[in-house]
Amino acid sequence: MSEKKAPFILVDGSSYLFRAYHVPQLQRMTNSSGMMTGAVFGVINMLKSLIKEYEPEQMAMVFDAKGKTFRNDLYPEYKANRPPMPEDLRQQIEPIHEIVKAMGLPLLVIDGVEADDVIGTLAKQACKEGRETLISTGDKDMAQLVSDHVTLINTMDKTNPITDRDRVIEKFGVKPEQIIDYLALVGDKVDNIPGVDKCGPKTAVKWLEQYGSLQGVIDHADEIGGKIGENLREAIDRLPLSYELATIKLDCDLEFKPEQLNIGQPDLKELKKLYSDMEFRRWLTEVLKELGEGEAGDSAGDDSEDGPSVALVDRSKYETILEQKELDKWIKKLEEVELFAFDTETTSLNYIEAELVGMSFALDNGEAAYLPVAHSYMGAPEQLERDEVLKQLKPLLESEKHKKVGQNLKYDMSVLANYDIELAGIEFDTMLESYCLNSVASRHDMDTLALHHLNHVNIKFEEIAGKGKNQLTFDQIEVEQAAPYASEDADITMRLHQKLWPELKQNEGPTQIFQHIEMPLLRILSKVERNGVLVDGKLLLEKSHLFEKRLKELEKEAYEIAGKEFNLGSPKQLQVIFYEELGLPILKKTPKGQPSTAEEVLQELALDYPLPKLILEHRGLSKLKSTYTDKLPRMISDKTGRVHTSYHQAIAATGRLSSTEPNLQNIPIKTEEGRSIRTAFIAPKGSKILAADYSQIELRIMAHLSQDEGLLKAFEEGLDVHSATAAEVFDVPLDEVTSNQRRNAKAINFGLIYGMSAFGLAKQIDTDRNTAQDYINTYFARYPGVETYMESTKEKAADLGYVETLYGRRLYLPEIHSKNGMRRKAAERTAINAPMQGSAADIIKLAMLEVDKWLKDVKGIKMIMQVHDELVFEVEEDKLELAQKEIPKLMQSVAELSVPLIADVGVGDNWDEAH
Repeated sequence: MSEKKAPFILVDGSSYLFRAYHVPQLQRMTNSSGMMTGAVFGVINMLKSLIKEYEPEQMAMVFDAKGKTFRNDLYPEYKANRPPMPEDLRQQIEPIHEIVKAMGLPLLVIDGVEADDVIGTLAKQACKEGRETLISTGDKDMAQLVSDHVTLINTMDKTNPITDRDRVIEKFGVKPEQIIDYLALVGDKVDNIPGVDKCGPKTAVKWLEQYGSLQGVIDHADEIGGKIGENLREAIDRLPLSYELATIKLDCDLEFKPEQLNIGQPDLKELKKLYSDMEFRRWLTEVLKELGEGEAGDSAGDDSEDGPSVALVDRSKYETILEQKELDKWIKKLEEVELFAFDTETTSLNYIEAELVGMSFALDNGEAAYLPVAHSYMGAPEQLERDEVLKQLKPLLESEKHKKVGQNLKYDMSVLANYDIELAGIEFDTMLESYCLNSVASRHDMDTLALHHLNHVNIKFEEIAGKGKNQLTFDQIEVEQAAPYASEDADITMRLHQKLWPELKQNEGPTQIFQHIEMPLLRILSKVERNGVLVDGKLLLEKSHLFEKRLKELEKEAYEIAGKEFNLGSPKQLQVIFYEELGLPILKKTPKGQPSTAEEVLQELALDYPLPKLILEHRGLSKLKSTYTDKLPRMISDKTGRVHTSYHQAIAATGRLSSTEPNLQNIPIKTEEGRSIRTAFIAPKGSKILAADYSQIELRIMAHLSQDEGLLKAFEEGLDVHSATAAEVFDVPLDEVTSNQRRNAKAINFGLIYGMSAFGLAKQIDTDRNTAQDYINTYFARYPGVETYMESTKEKAADLGYVETLYGRRLYLPEIHSKNGMRRKAAERTAINAPMQGSAADIIKLAMLEVDKWLKDVKGIKMIMQVHDELVFEVEEDKLELAQKEIPKLMQSVAELSVPLIADVGVGDNWDEAH
């Protein structure tokens, strides 16, 4: 019995293109230059999956050509209703074509006909040869091509991807031979095919079941009564045209046959370039491996007109330091160079718990070495003793004279601090170089940077340690595997610095941010992290019990309203109860067309209905419990008795710090339960918690940037700016402003600097859209400088492609010229807000630098947290008066604005009391 031949595959490229473009997860996908890449990724991903599943030998990907086709000659209004292709989709077509060709796949774009016609012609030819043909499309019109030898596949339909003859009948109610008749009767609004007015699918199926064909329907038109019969008779003269427009042409004049459409060898060098341009990391990795460019001695690319490419690592130059004489040699080398790369290998990502397993070093000539000191697996080679090694390296590591570069050196600094070594001479950090160069371009981890900037694929940790629960810690990995991995990390760090630093130096603002804010801050954050905060675990567990009790009460109340028990966390069950059983209004639908139970929907429903309000309370309380009251007690370190967060400098695009394990930024303060979490952050005996918080800093920065006279005056006179705004917007004397008016004015003040629309403001302050627009108009009339600033900022952003903070930090806006209105407006809102939020981030960082400088000569005061615009300290009681006087003064001194910069101070036994 002969082996079954792989099917001949025809891919409807135009169908792929539009379907990929409308996938929500892909719609915001861009490369570093801001080009949209989601459709490219979606199309190629579908294509790769199809090829992997069917392993064809012959296939073609067919796209519509530009310009008119024979159908426009038949009917000038054909497709006249279609809107023009979005520009951000149009610009992705050529890269798709280039990648398809580089993959070795036949690409067909035939003038004068549509992709459907080319596919139909080739499918008919293949059928004549007895070939099984698979057409990959989502186009319903293609159902007319289905036969015993032609099948359709919809790769995005996970339930019924295959459409054969039986499926056509099941799906449309007619046979494949009747699909053209069906399409002619129903018409097509998108393609502007006339059809019969008000004739839907059910009517068309009914007529075709009764009369067999379109001609049969026309012949018996007089027998059909009612309005639909009149519509049919009125359409009779144009039905032949509709039939012709809906018919896929099967005799296109093509220069090739199916057997000539062979899949060729991929052009790996071209794919490497294209995937690199698009920044498709996984596929680029695969191509580089096929090219053998992950191995020692290979080059990342040929020399070109743009200059030589960065060479890949030569692992043959890496050394493993196992003997004293080798260590002596390397210490001498490191002492003699201007700069060396440094990295640590440890047992844990938790810097407090981590134990040092080894260190790696690299020079600027590609030499690198790994120094193992604590690999403990059975059969591990004899290694130099860790304490003795650290004793010898301490002078070098603590030397300001000997400059170091690393990737996320804050972690290495914190680990070495566990061994009483204070890492000094930290000159560069590649993670921060990348971040200051362009905070939104990509992630700033080493693997991403190596691939993006050097076209190099690092050895992955999983490759040497395994995955999941059986993953080894670094001390369990064989030295022979650990050494190249660790040495490469140091080597690539040096190479990244050599690539990034010259680029960063070209722009003064980002360079200043890097040298005078981010790099000095690295040390301080390490110190703040290691200081940690004292947390009352017992109190938190008590709160967990109280929250658990309240959650059960909420569940019981919800069951009573619903009339049955259900899972409060299940969107499906909530949909049924809300919209089918309780009849609540549907305010919004999901992308799949289901009634939404998202947070913002529940908030709106909660204004009028009790169950959504209960669900919201249950969600909030459940999150507090799982994230904080249950988790924080388990995060108290056995070593220190404290909780130690990790601060991240290279995450938020605007420059704000973020924190994880635990996330201190997200502890809610608007609810009593949220504030109660802060009561567990306590001072030790004999000390107090002091919190210093910048007052309305972003509004003050807005006043400074806009130079609006009204705002400047309000801050200069020390007025409550929200009350002052309320007096202006609601036209009442300042002393007669109500609490509700002030609350609404606060929403206006903050909403406008975040680019809130009238619709958004209306929802925020519970009014109608017209009233909200009147408030906005009045606000801008009273504060014209703010509107001028906003408009000029949008114009500047459009000209430059970025905005800057007061200190020169840049935020690039890749979508500021997007043809997609929603994306462009989002970029414009970011342009307005980023200078304020980013400047506030810079100011709090400068404050940390200034306060830390003062703390060097003061004992009994420790900085323990940074949260948004707030610094939190642990202060011994005899230093409290000094701290209350000096800390706000220092915080206020770091920036000279056109309005006073105010830092409010609070003191208490816990964080909540001090806030």
